[in-house]
Amino acid sequence: MKHPLQPRSNGRAIFSTLLLLALAFPGAAGATPASDEYIRGYATAILQRDFQVTAETVRVRSGVVYIRGLEASDGVRDRMKTSLSAIEGVNQVVVVEAGDLATTGDSSEITPEVNVFLPRDLLFKSLLADPRWPHFSASYQQYMQNSQLEGVGSATFGETFSFYRFGGPWNSQMETGLQAGVFSIFDMDADSHDLVNADYFVAVPLSIKKDNFSAMARLFHQSSHLGDEYLLSGDAGERVNLSYEGVDMLLSYNLPYGFRIYGGGGYLFDRDPDDLEPGIAQSGLEFRSPVAWWGGALRPIAAVDLQYHEENDWDANVSLRSGFQLENPDFISRKLQILLEYYNGSSPNGQFYARDNVEYVGLGFHFFYD
Repeated sequence: MKHPLQPRSNGRAIFSTLLLLALAFPGAAGATPASDEYIRGYATAILQRDFQVTAETVRVRSGVVYIRGLEASDGVRDRMKTSLSAIEGVNQVVVVEAGDLATTGDSSEITPEVNVFLPRDLLFKSLLADPRWPHFSASYQQYMQNSQLEGVGSATFGETFSFYRFGGPWNSQMETGLQAGVFSIFDMDADSHDLVNADYFVAVPLSIKKDNFSAMARLFHQSSHLGDEYLLSGDAGERVNLSYEGVDMLLSYNLPYGFRIYGGGGYLFDRDPDDLEPGIAQSGLEFRSPVAWWGGALRPIAAVDLQYHEENDWDANVSLRSGFQLENPDFISRKLQILLEYYNGSSPNGQFYARDNVEYVGLGFHFFYD
């Protein structure tokens, strides 16, 4: 099913991409990985709070955290490894039993923790600039050259949960869980801030991680609905009953100096309307500064996400986000991000996918738990 779409300002999209990335990356070239002392401070805070382990037993060497002289059960050691592996810059976690301190110089690869119910982190980390990644957020978006919307409020409610982690092939870790989210937009220029569109998303992911490589495959469902007040306003036009199931896979690799690349694709089935083209693809680049400011509480970040749909002749939908991440060493997996946003492409809002290209700038607050 092909539909005429408004022309895109590709030049402006490219310029904005370079500008936002430049704002976020000024220190990237000269940045160095998080220091061992920095990692030790984070690790010590977590171990003292959650496991009553003293700072004297913790050593860090080249990103490897050693917990020395510990007598603990396998379950406790696995929880320690899970908690500390979430710290930026940690390559390995080695727990050395009491009486075996001579092995602390051994940086050989350890066997990943397995059989963990409700682990505290995720093997496949959230995609920072994906407009349809389930998480909690609120943002204001200013649409440009759009005949129906100008000031738009966006609110998302959702999360990714890991249910069970287990050992995988090649000494990897695997886990299964649930993703669910609601993505809504509101017309802030209407008297009652009308709900315009809400998309409902649910997925069952299976993830795998080995060193700096991770991957996630999903079976998912999405359906789209217009707001009642927007329907009554007379501006809605013809309603589209957009709903589909799909499968996709994303591959991710962590590069040096805080960079991450990812990419993948998928296929839609059980589509409504049934002539919706099924092919989808996605790629992106992210940057999380390996150095945090203000005692480790403020970290510069930036990301670009590109999505392609066969329905729209594989034209790129560009999403950019750049700003700062607030974090706390006592709650290392919880992150609040304050981001400048830019989007140019076919509308990510389901009811408008077929007839609208949108371009907007915005400011958003995003909460991730990964």
